[in-house]
Amino acid sequence: MGSRLKFKLKRTLVISFVNIVLIAQAIAAFPDKSLTMEIAFAPGGATDISGRILGVALAKQLGQQVIIENRPGGGGAIAANYVKSAKPANGYTLLFTSSVYVVTPSLIKPSPYDPIKDFMPVCEVGAAPNVVVVRTDSKIQTIADLIKLAKTDPGLVSFGSPGTGTTPHLAGEIIKHRENINMTHIPYKGAGPAMIDLMGGRTQVLVGSLASVMSEIQAGQVRAIVQTGAQRWPDLPNVPTTTEAGIKDAVSVTFQAVFVASGTPPEIVTQLSNDCVAVLKQPEMIEKMKRVGLEVTAYDSDGLKARVAREVPLWKDVIEKAGIKEQ
Repeated sequence: MGSRLKFKLKRTLVISFVNIVLIAQAIAAFPDKSLTMEIAFAPGGATDISGRILGVALAKQLGQQVIIENRPGGGGAIAANYVKSAKPANGYTLLFTSSVYVVTPSLIKPSPYDPIKDFMPVCEVGAAPNVVVVRTDSKIQTIADLIKLAKTDPGLVSFGSPGTGTTPHLAGEIIKHRENINMTHIPYKGAGPAMIDLMGGRTQVLVGSLASVMSEIQAGQVRAIVQTGAQRWPDLPNVPTTTEAGIKDAVSVTFQAVFVASGTPPEIVTQLSNDCVAVLKQPEMIEKMKRVGLEVTAYDSDGLKARVAREVPLWKDVIEKAGIKEQ
């Protein structure tokens, strides 16, 4: 072996060793600067509020500021792609998103990101059922009434949702598919506008996340007729679940979760996951999240990974069978 080749080989080994040392030092020092949390929805919504609550608690846990940035649009794809493209992938840029994370790749063509390969799950914050509501003066008293009405006149009933591809929209589609009924879907740019049209009588039904309809339920402006969780929500003890109402395999929830870009060192992912779970299990955090309509689940990285692996094909199947297209 020539002296020049030996020199190059030695230099390569030295550089590699130095890089390994630097990476190890960076991991050991994490975090040594502020982090950024990219929230996939506009300010004021359920995802934004819960993300900000977590950001404050996580900052105290990590000893570093967590800067909140909202990047709404594209069914969560704008925020997701921003985090995916952030370099280096070192755990300092977090994605805070909802169930749209597992829906959007099957809804938008071509898929804007791969939910399995492009990101590493950090933790699931919490989940809540979707709720079907009507105006309090509606003749629809129960979910059975709604199903009967939809079967009697397939063109009569329209239901609003926060938007095409959101889990509330898909929850409505599941009910339609399971009960073999037709309801015209009216997508809105959020639950707020959808609620306005429901109250104005322009739609008969609204399917929304619990957090987006709870205040109107409590104020007596709307009546909840069914919830899509596996069990009844504690604050809605008189509202049956879809299973109790005889609608099979219609359980669905809207979850909130944290991800980082693929390539982030596993040690950093584990640390972030442990810190997230630790703050989420604090009694004050559980109470704060409950007040915004979110039941803390505090799943670690592995738990969230299992959720994603389970729900990506689930919603893909729903989207394909319902013929849902991006709007």
